[in-house]
Order: sequence, then C-alpha cells, then structure tokens
Amino acid sequence: MTAWRIRGPGNASFQDCDDDGEAAAGGRLLHLMQLMDVWDAMVVVSRWYGGVKLGPRRFAVINAAARDGFVRAGLVEEKEKEKKKGK
Repeated sequence: MTAWRIRGPGNASFQDCDDDGEAAAGGRLLHLMQLMDVWDAMVVVSRWYGGVKLGPRRFAVINAAARDGFVRAGLVEEKEKEKKKGK
C-alpha cells in the first residue's frame, strides 16, 4: 500500500494513494498523512499474510507502522511526552 503528498511550485500540491489489493488501506494512509500534515513524503506499507485474519484491526496496524515511520524519519514530532504530561 502506498500514499504520497508533494508540494509543487506556487500553491500546487499533489497527492495520491494505492491500495494494492488491501481494500481502502491506501486511502487511510493518505488520510493519516493529511491529519499529521506530512508533506514531501511517500509511505509504503507491506503486509505479509501469515494465515491470521486481522479483520478491521488491520487498519490500526497499518496506520501504526506508517506513523512510526513518519516519526522515525523526523517528518513529525513524537507527542508521547505531551500525552504523559497530561495524565
């Protein structure tokens, strides 16, 4: 599954996604990028089917993998510290 967002010249912006057979997953990755305001990046998530059906939970796993990638790449700041302060 892939999703990407790029800022072009002027006010132009480009974004798209591909499910690659995992229904609605590419769109959810793109939506995550929009919510996190990630630009000039592409995310690719590969899922290996190991015989266990994840059902709707698969979207949480896919989004968590993408989010972790954005944080590790330095595209967004980790907000875990802020969560702990609020408790």
